[in-house]
Amino acid sequence: MFATNSTDDTDRVTRAAFLRVAYIALLFHAILSTFSAFAFATFLAPPYPSWLNTPRNQDVLAFGFTYGGQTTVVLGAIAGLGFLAYCIGVRRALSVFAISFSLSLASELTGTRTGFPFGVYGYSDQLGYKIAHLVPFNIPTSWFYMLVASLAICGRLLPAKDDNRSRWWWAFIGGTVLTAWDVSMDPAMVKTHHWIWSVPDLSNRDALTRFIGTPFFFGMPLTNWLGWLLTGILVARLMLIVVPPSVWAKQVSPSRFPLVLYGVNGLLPIAICLGQDMALAGVLGFLAMAVPLVLALRAERHAPRAGTRVRGISDAIIAGE
Repeated sequence: MFATNSTDDTDRVTRAAFLRVAYIALLFHAILSTFSAFAFATFLAPPYPSWLNTPRNQDVLAFGFTYGGQTTVVLGAIAGLGFLAYCIGVRRALSVFAISFSLSLASELTGTRTGFPFGVYGYSDQLGYKIAHLVPFNIPTSWFYMLVASLAICGRLLPAKDDNRSRWWWAFIGGTVLTAWDVSMDPAMVKTHHWIWSVPDLSNRDALTRFIGTPFFFGMPLTNWLGWLLTGILVARLMLIVVPPSVWAKQVSPSRFPLVLYGVNGLLPIAICLGQDMALAGVLGFLAMAVPLVLALRAERHAPRAGTRVRGISDAIIAGE
């Protein structure tokens, strides 16, 4: 009896620690994301203000470009991983991270080497250390926590069945919710030279290839969205092997934490698009991300009340217990 109580207390303290770390990471992730959105929409949008050209400010700017984006993404990953560890346990959370990171990295490495499935593109040096000199480490890292948020949204919108058909349907919707993030992300990152499209001459190709391969949306071809959707579906489907839909719906989705994580990551690309002459991309990107968020919030009253466990432990954290 005493051993059981001790084990329960230890588990409670451990889970509280993960949730505390997750909330702290999410807070600073949101602060950095908000500041970056403000900066790129104002003084980092041309024409640049004269005060930005002083040697000291140039040093600060260089430091921010080198470490700001990397830090923001790492904080997002810590937030997502800590919250997931609280909800489903450390082992399964780490398994989900390993699956998401390795598969999305494999897709990005294939894409940067062969052009499939996204199209012909490459990353600049602004996003930090590159794995195999091709893919910045924070690219597959961001895939992880945004897919966690996307599947959490699915748990509010879809029946939580664990059969094979349902898992594929969840994977498709999760991949679609993830791809909505890229409506403004890709134009914004191309505009700020974080990655570069190198589309070959398609004039002698068939009509379908020209249609999906020609940049039509602020320098981005349709193949990019198709690649995002394909990769998102496959990664989400494997994540659902480790954590089935019923567990997402019961233990992850009731909290608003994943919704905040998802929404915060739309701030920077939308702000860049609105502040740098790409209003259409900004508006469409806002709408694409707002639709699943609004639907998820409207579905909250029908969600399982397992989310009270998150709120209860949050109160304990605030009280210092």
